[in-house]
Amino acid sequence: MDEVKQIVTEIKNGNIKPIYFLMGDEPYYIDRISEYIDKNVLAEEEKGFNQMILYGRDVTVEDIVANAKRFPMMAERQVVIVKEAQDLSRTIEKLVDYAENPQPSTVLVVCYKYKKIDKRKKLYKAVNKSGVIFESKKLYENQVADWIRRVLGGVKYSIEPKAAQMLVEFLGTDLNKINNELEKLKLIIPKGEQITADQIEENIGISKEFNNFELRKAIGSKNVIKAHRIINYFAQNPKDNPLVVTVSLLYSFFSQVLQYHGLSDKSQRNVAGALKVNPYFVKDYTEAAHNYPMKKVSQIIAILREADLKSKGVGAANLPQGDILKELLVKVMK
Repeated sequence: MDEVKQIVTEIKNGNIKPIYFLMGDEPYYIDRISEYIDKNVLAEEEKGFNQMILYGRDVTVEDIVANAKRFPMMAERQVVIVKEAQDLSRTIEKLVDYAENPQPSTVLVVCYKYKKIDKRKKLYKAVNKSGVIFESKKLYENQVADWIRRVLGGVKYSIEPKAAQMLVEFLGTDLNKINNELEKLKLIIPKGEQITADQIEENIGISKEFNNFELRKAIGSKNVIKAHRIINYFAQNPKDNPLVVTVSLLYSFFSQVLQYHGLSDKSQRNVAGALKVNPYFVKDYTEAAHNYPMKKVSQIIAILREADLKSKGVGAANLPQGDILKELLVKVMK
């Protein structure tokens, strides 16, 4: 995110490079940078003749070079944006000659999503010398809630830790999906307010009571009644609550509980840093570690691996997801 800010700041300050090669597994930042260039490098009256959008599936590298070598009309520069450039992955190295000697009056933006060019090859070295190469990396799941807080903080909003966690568990690590939901919330909630779990439930449709976060918390606190209530809800709504996601999140939670057991310093700050969680949630790990000794946690991890195999049909052909979940819960909490 800091690198994105730096790129945007340099463009704002007039330090515009002739090539921006945006690549990597996370499309969100690739879209944000290309959109910023699209909207801000040229004045509106200049865009008609001097701004062009190309798509990788419709053009060749030679077409891109031909467009990039044009001179701007009645403007200082032109902008050429190539979207879905990963469709040209087999021939993208042909761009090397242009990258070694780019047109100074052209801003060429290459959006190369879900792939990366080889750092050892000439194209990478040429672009890195004449322009900007930005690699957009996927965030780990434990980083996304913090990303949500920082994004909202930048536009004068805050969010409850539980509300942020609900978004992560429902939408995963897809930053574009999360951003779309945040944009909807910002239309409803006045700037300066805190986004709550109730508002997430009301406006996005994520249950604040029947979700994996609450299940994890119920199991950790040995609240058998609540855990069974959530499991029954999941069994009745399997499409909205895939077993593989539940097992994966429980596996991650108990792996962290195992890690907690191994810590010599169990202060809130140290636990939060070691487990890479918000300090707000440290109490959940402390309680789970109290309820489940290290030996039991190791057994639970083995139980979760077995449930994961069953969810994929290994050793439990045609067994309903709800039955696997109920069996899992009994074994974990006995």
